[in-house]
Amino acid sequence: MIAGIVSLCLAYVLSQFFRSFLAVLTGILGQDIGVTPDDLSTASGLWFLSFALMQIPVGGALDRIGPRLTSAVLFLIGGSGGAALFAVAQSALHVKLAMLLIGIGCSPVLMASYYIFARVYSPRIFATLAATIIGVGSVGNLAGSVPLVWVVQSYGWRETLWGLAVVSALIAIAAFIFVRNPPKVESTQVGRFSDLLKMPVLWLIIPLVFVNYLPVAALRGLWIGPYLVDTYGANTTQVGNASMMMSLAIIAGTFAYGPLDRVFGSRKWVIFAGNVIVLTALVALLLSGDFSFTWAVSLFTAIGFFGMTFPMIVAHGRAFAPPHIAGRGVTLMNLFSISGVGFFQVLSGKMHAAQIASGITGAARYSDILLLMSGLIAISLLIYAFSKDNLD
Repeated sequence: MIAGIVSLCLAYVLSQFFRSFLAVLTGILGQDIGVTPDDLSTASGLWFLSFALMQIPVGGALDRIGPRLTSAVLFLIGGSGGAALFAVAQSALHVKLAMLLIGIGCSPVLMASYYIFARVYSPRIFATLAATIIGVGSVGNLAGSVPLVWVVQSYGWRETLWGLAVVSALIAIAAFIFVRNPPKVESTQVGRFSDLLKMPVLWLIIPLVFVNYLPVAALRGLWIGPYLVDTYGANTTQVGNASMMMSLAIIAGTFAYGPLDRVFGSRKWVIFAGNVIVLTALVALLLSGDFSFTWAVSLFTAIGFFGMTFPMIVAHGRAFAPPHIAGRGVTLMNLFSISGVGFFQVLSGKMHAAQIASGITGAARYSDILLLMSGLIAISLLIYAFSKDNLD
């Protein structure tokens, strides 16, 4: 079981890498094959949307055939195959298709781990286990910053993607060998996603699930690079360093949140407080304009640290799911969370293109994106304030 979790964790490291590495490649892809930041926004959005849409079949597959085959097969075909397609890309369309395929491949790995945690371990430590695997997996965010810059500058971006394709294939094989399926739950009830959607208690949680991961994923995954370049004229090394700072904050924040529900005796209010701080940082970034490079990086770092409430809010929603549909319970939360990022990335790309067409420059080019993000967080927090707490 431990070897299986390790292999899934390694796959999740790559999942985190793939969702964040485009920010560093913005300049070189533009020079080599004419890909624009707006193209990469769409490509990033397709990663998240394909990932999200796959949560429905993945949830059913986890409950029916288990995490072993579900994770190994999809990660081999999508993760390795998508990286190989990216390596031979000649246009923005190829990059978009590659990211869509990689999103499909990465879709089961975290949920396979969560499914095992939900079925094997005590519900009271689910949030800690969930945060731990995300914290370890967030090393992928770190790898997608300064280390990626060094590797690409040393070997080239195509060679780097070929290497990632090989590593992805090896990890998929390891998952097939080592992951063990928990015993199936014997139940006379037929489990469906619709059973979860009929639960009113979840609908006060889902709006925040839809947007709570958005600031971290959208900013670190793409917009931190263009923002710093357009506002301060940052070079690739500066973007890599800033991305690394935010990535380190994401890792630290994930581990910090893990035990807090048991420390404070509440999941709801820990999640609420963290997102209020994120909202404050977003508003500060929106209002400060081009105040200073250090100030902007500090705000991005704060968003990375306090924005990692995702594992805890998944635990909050999962706590209401019956055991026989535990797989669907965790994937439903992930579906809403990842689809929120996907829709926003596609929309934000169009907003960014409109700002460029209007001749807007500097930090003001990102004001609409930050304003929309802030508004969505504020509205979802108002709804979430009425949700029911649950530590089971």
